[in-house]
Amino acid sequence: MADSLLSRISPVIVGSANPVKVAAVRAVLERIATGVEVHGLAVPSGVPDQPFGDEETQTGARQRAIAALASVPGAVLGIGLEGGVVEQPNGALRTCAWAVVVDRTGRSGVGGSLSMPLPDRVAARIRAGEELGHAMDAEARTTGTKTGRGAVGILTAGLIDRQRAYEPMVAYALAPWLAPELFAPVP
Repeated sequence: MADSLLSRISPVIVGSANPVKVAAVRAVLERIATGVEVHGLAVPSGVPDQPFGDEETQTGARQRAIAALASVPGAVLGIGLEGGVVEQPNGALRTCAWAVVVDRTGRSGVGGSLSMPLPDRVAARIRAGEELGHAMDAEARTTGTKTGRGAVGILTAGLIDRQRAYEPMVAYALAPWLAPELFAPVP
């Protein structure tokens, strides 16, 4: 069933030109069916470059998905991925990341993951106005964190990278298309 389903929802437009985000979507969809077209397109998130809180981060993902779908007339699905940070009750920061999938019928799905603590030095840089990726570049003395292994890859010493961390949330957000009978309206 998944093969026929995905043949009807191709092409898929990811609301970002970030190769990690596009690769995460492609990796998930290729597990379900071959030949699914996945393209990245830089679109605005409508939120600050460094979103704070789950709600603002979800809003950014949703706005990316909607803008991506609207920008490509032949696209059937738009997918937005957004990473952010959340202030904890004790003042520490943690990461968050959300994926939103939308289609032209108004159906949508949301999936989240990637919650891990951030070092105090990185949190201080974020509070001073830096994005997480730039703060990680500075503190880890590296470059390209946002388009490479991500903060998660650095902080887990490579046990998981940004793409692999994003893949589950993309799968979660696809649930309404993968199990449509369970998401049907209640009579």
